Amino acid sequence: MKNTLMESRVRTLEEMMADLIATVEQTSIEVRASNDRMERDTAKFIEEMRVFKDETRQEHRNLNKQLGEIANKQGRMTEDLVAPSICRILQEVLDCPPNLGCGLLVRARRINPNNRSMTKEFDVIADCGDYVLVNETKSNLSPTDIDKLMYTIKDVREYFPEYTDRKIIGSLATLYADKSLVKFASRKGIMILAVGNELMDVMNEPGFKPAEF
Repeated sequence: MKNTLMESRVRTLEEMMADLIATVEQTSIEVRASNDRMERDTAKFIEEMRVFKDETRQEHRNLNKQLGEIANKQGRMTEDLVAPSICRILQEVLDCPPNLGCGLLVRARRINPNNRSMTKEFDVIADCGDYVLVNETKSNLSPTDIDKLMYTIKDVREYFPEYTDRKIIGSLATLYADKSLVKFASRKGIMILAVGNELMDVMNEPGFKPAEF
């Protein structure tokens, strides 16, 4: 004799198991779909933030370039763009501790201590710790300016006897520096500064170490 009650319970249990399996599968499908949407939304957000960051950086660079062009026309590029950036650059390139301070001279006119009839003006002279930075600013930079800077560096020891025991490094600042010129200057150990994200930025390749004179 068949046990109809038992068969009914078995069918009910099988139906419940089938429903449970179907529910789990549906839930799994929904979870995967939700995860896929979240991954797409996250990737989209990251890309939008990257684009926004790049656009903001470019706008900042364009603004600095416009400011540089205005300063250049007014003959104040050294004072308005270069000088405010020098101490920061010294700290970045030479790991010069901020607590040492940064002595800065702009448009410094000095009398030759060995011949007081001779005077010379230096665009920017900055010192930090054991180092002295000699910077010349040019509207249009050319390879010959690198050789001229070498002579200016030699003059610093003559016109600034207080720097006799310091290590001197050189830099040239301009609005825009051609990559080939930057490479040429790097081989000479000269730092090139040009308009960037932070007014003036170092254009030499990462890891560049300026020559010491």
